[in-house]
This record gives sequence, C-alpha cells and structure tokens, in this order.
Amino acid sequence: MAEVENNVNAAPVSDDELYGFKRQEMYTGTLAGSVAPYGRHVFLCYKSHETWLPRVEAEGLPQRFAKSFKDRRADFAVKTNLTVCGGGGSDGDVLIFPEMIRYKAIKETDVDAFVEDVLVNGKPWTSGVQEELSGSFVFVCAHGSRDKRCGVCGPALMEKFDQEIGSRGLSGKIFVMPCSHIGGHKYAGNLIVFSPDSAGNVSGHWYGYVTPDDVPAMLDQHIAKGEIIQNLSRGKMGLIPEGEEAVKEDKHKIPNGNGVQVENKGFTGGCCQGANGVSCCQEQTPEPVKKEGSVKKNWFRSIEKEELLLGAAAVGAVATIAVAYSIYRKSG
Repeated sequence: MAEVENNVNAAPVSDDELYGFKRQEMYTGTLAGSVAPYGRHVFLCYKSHETWLPRVEAEGLPQRFAKSFKDRRADFAVKTNLTVCGGGGSDGDVLIFPEMIRYKAIKETDVDAFVEDVLVNGKPWTSGVQEELSGSFVFVCAHGSRDKRCGVCGPALMEKFDQEIGSRGLSGKIFVMPCSHIGGHKYAGNLIVFSPDSAGNVSGHWYGYVTPDDVPAMLDQHIAKGEIIQNLSRGKMGLIPEGEEAVKEDKHKIPNGNGVQVENKGFTGGCCQGANGVSCCQEQTPEPVKKEGSVKKNWFRSIEKEELLLGAAAVGAVATIAVAYSIYRKSG
C-alpha cells in the first residue's frame, strides 16, 4: 500500500527529462563520423514543422520531389540530400547549398523539369528565376511527429537562436529554419550550419547534442569566426570519413570469393588466380636444369671410363700372350 502511495505522489517526469536536453542518453553516442559524405543539399520549403506527417515525403510536393530524386539520383553529378524545411517563404521555394541559390514557388508539375535542368544538367532552371542567397543559414531538426526528441529539442533551440540573434543585431544576416529528419534522432538537438568561412567558401557543418547553452558559441565561434565546435561536431558536407581512403584502395583489388582481398596485378601468363582459394593449375614435376659445367664433367667422365676399359683389355691381352708363350716353351 505504501508503495502505491509513493508512486501516486511521485513527481511526473518532464518531457525535458524524457526527450529533451536532460534525457539519459545525452552525450552517450559518438558524434564524429556520423555524417555520410555528400556534395549538395536541397531544402524544399513546405508548410509548418508542426503539421508535417511522420513521413513528410508521403504527401504533396515533398512526395513529388522525393520520387523525382529517386528516379534521377544516378544521374546527379554529386550526391545530393533532400530535406524539407519550414519558414523559408512560400511553399515550393527551393534552397540549394553550397551554391547558395533559391528558386521560388515550384509546383508539382514543375518538379521533373527543375530536377533535370538544375540537379542533373547543372544549369539554371529555364522556367524560373535563380536568386542568390547571402548570410548564414541554420537548419534545426524539429520534426516532432517523426521523433519526439527532435520535437522537444528543436523548437527550444530555434527560440534561443532568435533571442541571441536579436540581441546581437544580426537579424537579416542569420536565418534559422526548422527542418525535417536529417538522421540521428539520438543526437538531438541536431542542426546544420551553412556559413561562409574566411575564404568565402560555404559548406554544411552538422552538429549534435546541441543545447540552448551552446547557441552563443554557435554564433560567436562558428558563424562569426569559422571555428568548428569540435565536441559537438558530427561532420560536414563533402568530408570523407575515416577509412574511406582504404575503401578507395580496395577498388584496385578483386575479391577471391572468401571475403579476402587479393591484389590484382594483372594477367601473368597463367590461370592461377586462386578463385575461392583453389588454383586451377596442375602440379608439374619441374625439368632439371642442365648446367654447362656438369655436362662437360659427365663427358670427361665418359672418356675416362672408356680409356680405363681399353687399358684393361690391353693388359689382359698381353697377359694372355705371355701365358701362351710360357706354355709353348715348356712343351718344346
């Protein structure tokens, strides 16, 4: 009975403790290397993050874009990610990084032509006006219907960003937008920062386990100075993860069927590739190597043997004659 009373009187666990920045799994995962390499990121503006379906690509314009991406992905010059975002203007606006360009109000009937022109052929869209983007962009995963951790952490981060940007007088220079699932719910708060570095180059840098307390450093360190916050870094666009070079080297090798890599040095005049660990070459007894010196030695030995036999025959003949002569004298 006392146990029941204790359970009833226990304080309810808050969303922050279950799904937010105080949850037990915070900081338990490895952030570094959790981003697969890619070269371009397309953000499609669509409705509000509060109304997105768990699979936002299952309806309307996102569904049409997702299908076109799937159909033409093999034709893209670089690996391209597609993410839905909110708050960027009207539905159908498309933002492309690192090119820092925007196309406005693309309709479902425009999608295939847009993908063909811009993403496959790398040309401006013939039916729309390309606008250049300026400033820095922060995309915060706030896809709560997909995972509650992002639904709790994302809005809190956006609110803190808005406060800090306003207090620094940076409105109109830094833009914070909610985005759909980008992978790694367990790392919430998740965000991607697109900001020019000191050389003016733009790349998307991914962060995880970001809390509202980290927002000032995001603004003052990463965006203002181009310095990466290493303990929160997941990786960045275009970065080759550790071990990728080894994979590239393995392209110069061929599998032998047992999961063992055998270096391919080209055809060497035989069939002994050793497929599945078995060689197709039959064993052969090697022919003895004839050396010139040994041939001469055998030839001399042959002559010596013949001379010895001839000498023995001559001695035997002389002895026979001597014996016969001795018998002849005695008989006479």
